Amino acid sequence: MKDKNFTAFEDEGNVIDMQGKVKWFNAEKGYGFIETAEGNDVFVHFSAIQTDGFKTLEEGQSVEFDIVEGARGPQAANVIKL
Repeated sequence: MKDKNFTAFEDEGNVIDMQGKVKWFNAEKGYGFIETAEGNDVFVHFSAIQTDGFKTLEEGQSVEFDIVEGARGPQAANVIKL
């Protein structure tokens, strides 16, 4: 089942620049969720974090990211810490 809030991103075939805050991130497991300004949760995997060294995020941290359609629904890509 697809989230109607993300339909426009998929229909346009584009990625959309978004900003949000890290809701939580488990560094041991390498994933977590970012909350958008609209209140939607977006899955984030450590491989999407654009930084050198150990890739992790802190709860409450502001980030900029793209939303892409992943295997299990919308997920963050090209995550940049602000």
